[in-house]
Amino acid sequence: MKKFLALMLALMMALSLVACGNDAPPADDGANAPDDAVVENTYNTLTPGVLTVATSPDFAPYEFYVVDENGEYQLAGFDMALAQYIADYLGLQLEVIPMDFDGTITELGMGNADIGMAGYSPDPSRMDKMDFSEIYYTGGQSFVTVKASADKFPSLEATNDPQWTIGAQNGSIQMDLAKENSPEADIVPQYQSFADSADALKDGKIDAAFIVAGAPTAAITELCTTNNAYLVPIDGEVADKLFAD
Repeated sequence: MKKFLALMLALMMALSLVACGNDAPPADDGANAPDDAVVENTYNTLTPGVLTVATSPDFAPYEFYVVDENGEYQLAGFDMALAQYIADYLGLQLEVIPMDFDGTITELGMGNADIGMAGYSPDPSRMDKMDFSEIYYTGGQSFVTVKASADKFPSLEATNDPQWTIGAQNGSIQMDLAKENSPEADIVPQYQSFADSADALKDGKIDAAFIVAGAPTAAITELCTTNNAYLVPIDGEVADKLFAD
């Protein structure tokens, strides 16, 4: 299953955005906005004049925390820069609300945010509550274990065994993959981030995990740099072949 990265919009906000075009009048001051920014603030946002974005800042390089020169944590990443660009383009102030990944989906569905930006895949089950942008990044999924356990998982079917403890981020596509491919396994549901499940794998608390391919967590990096990680990309119908390779 490929990971198609897109931002999600509440339906009301999406309908408002349909009217946007590059033929809108130029911004009056243009200090912080793109040259072709829209200035008519007629968008039906949660808070007038504000674009409220829900994110889960645990997915570098898209959304994550950095420490600035004053020692304070600041949100950073591609999605955060894109959120600021969108707000500037629409002539709105930006408010970013960090939370757990599954919380971003819940809050957006409840109308408590205008946009969700947290490394989403456009899953059909989400489309009745929200709309998606065009896909702007295509990645993939991985099944990860330590090399000492590699022979326990010769195929994707081998993960479907009650003796294995499998981790995945709660509310994610990876959790869907775990439930679909490993329903008989002991699936641990409490991990709120890729980092949590990767840490559990590194610490020997679980046997394996479904994690987005290339997830830049400290635990995965440590497993890779110590040559102790066994990562297998999963791509839909060719999963078994990839395992065999």
